[in-house]
Amino acid sequence: MDQFNNDDLEYVVDDYYDVPDFGGDHTSDIVPQPTSDVDSQDSDFEDDFLTSDAKTDTTASEARNGKDIQGIPWERLNHSRDKYREIRLKQYKNYENHSRPRHDLHEECLKGQKGKTFYDFHFNTRLVKSTIVHFQLRNLLWATSKHDVYLMQNYSVMHWSPLLRRGKEVLNVAKPIIPTLKRPGFLAQPVSRVQISTMTVKENLMVAGGFKGELICKNLKHPGVLFCGKIATDDSAITNAVDVYRNPGGSLRIITANNDSQVRVFDAENFASLGCFKYDWSVNNTSVSPDGKLLAVLGDSTECLIADTNTGKMTGSLKGHLDYSFASAWHPDGRILATGNQDTTCRLWDIRNLSQSMAVLKGRMGAIRALRFTSDGRFLAMAEPADFVHIFDSHSGYVQGQEIDLFGEIAGISFSPDTEALFVGIADRTYGSLLEFIRKRHNNYLDSMF
Repeated sequence: MDQFNNDDLEYVVDDYYDVPDFGGDHTSDIVPQPTSDVDSQDSDFEDDFLTSDAKTDTTASEARNGKDIQGIPWERLNHSRDKYREIRLKQYKNYENHSRPRHDLHEECLKGQKGKTFYDFHFNTRLVKSTIVHFQLRNLLWATSKHDVYLMQNYSVMHWSPLLRRGKEVLNVAKPIIPTLKRPGFLAQPVSRVQISTMTVKENLMVAGGFKGELICKNLKHPGVLFCGKIATDDSAITNAVDVYRNPGGSLRIITANNDSQVRVFDAENFASLGCFKYDWSVNNTSVSPDGKLLAVLGDSTECLIADTNTGKMTGSLKGHLDYSFASAWHPDGRILATGNQDTTCRLWDIRNLSQSMAVLKGRMGAIRALRFTSDGRFLAMAEPADFVHIFDSHSGYVQGQEIDLFGEIAGISFSPDTEALFVGIADRTYGSLLEFIRKRHNNYLDSMF
C-alpha cells in the first residue's frame, strides 16, 4: 500500500480526488456545492450532532416525492444530477499502481443486468459523518444489527441507532487510552491521537487498527479498552485490516494485516501473540474463511494467496488481477472467495479449483475497495472508492445486479446480520452521511390487501 503522511485526519481523500465545482470555483469536495451560501458551509461534528437538524436528513417518503436521497439541492446548482454524473464519469481518474492495457479484462467480465432493485432506499442522516484516514482503505463501517451501526468520525468511534435515529460516541481515540486488562507478560501500552485506518465489530468486540501500527480492542459490553498498543514498531507499518474469527476449536481470535508485510494473530481473551506470518509484499487485506481454517492474503501484488490460518503457509495462489488488491470476502458456505482490486474488478474464486477465477465483476469507474456478502449468501455488495455500490444476486450467477448511484467517497459498507439492511458511509465535507437501504420483499399477499 502506498505511503503518505497524513497530518490532517479529516477528508484525506481530498488530496487525491480534487474535483472542480461546476459553479466555476474549485473545491476539495467530491459532491457539488450549492451556488448560494445556504447549507454550503461545512460544520463541525458537534454542531451537526447537537442541533439534530431534521432538515438535513432524508426519508424514503421524501425521496419518493423527489428529494435527493443525499439532500443535494440540484435545483440550486448549475448542472442537473444527470449532467453532473456524466461529467464526473469523464473526469474521474482511478488510482493505479500498475497501468496496463485492459481490453482483455473488459471482455472477461460478466455482462450483467444492472436494473434490479434488491435493497430500497430507506433513510439518510448527516448527523453522523464518516471520515477516512487512508484513501485506499475503506473498511470503516460495521453493522452488528439493523439497529446498531458503528463508524469512524474523526477521532471518534460512533454508534448510530437507525431505530432511535440518534448517535453517541463509543470511543474517543484522541485522548490517551490506557488498557484495562492487566496480566503478567501483557504487552499493552497506552496510545493517544490514533488515526483509525480500519475497523471491525464482531462478537461484542470493536477492533480498530491505526495509521502507525496501533491495535485497539474494546468490549462493547464493558467500559474502557481491553487492549491497546503498537503491534508494529515501524511508523510506516500502518494497520491495513483487522478481522475477528473463531478457529476450528471455537476459540476467538483477532488477526491483523500490516504494511510491514506481516499478518499477526492474537488470542482475543488475553491478547497473547499466537503467530506472525511474513510475506513478500505489504499486506493490504486479510480475511478468514467461515470454518476458520483458511486465510485470504491480499496486498501489493497482482497475485492473491490462500494460506493456512495456523501456520500462515501458502496453500493456493490466485492469479488474474492486474493491480494491487485491497478487499476480500468469503461466501458463508466457505467455497467462494471474492477479491477486490484496483484494476476495477472483483474476482470470484472457487477454492476447490483455484486455477482461474469463476467470474469477474466489473465496477463503474474505480477500484473495488470493499466487499460484503449477506449472511445467507444471497447477495454480494461491492463498493468503489466513490459514487457507486453494486449488489449482485448469487442466485443468478452474479449476473443480475443493482447499482446504487451516489456522490462522495465511500468509507465503508455493511449488511446487517439478518440481511434486512445495507448501510453505506459517505465521507464528504458537506454531504457526508450514513445511508440506510432495506431489503426488498415481495409480500404479494399483503400487497393485495391495500
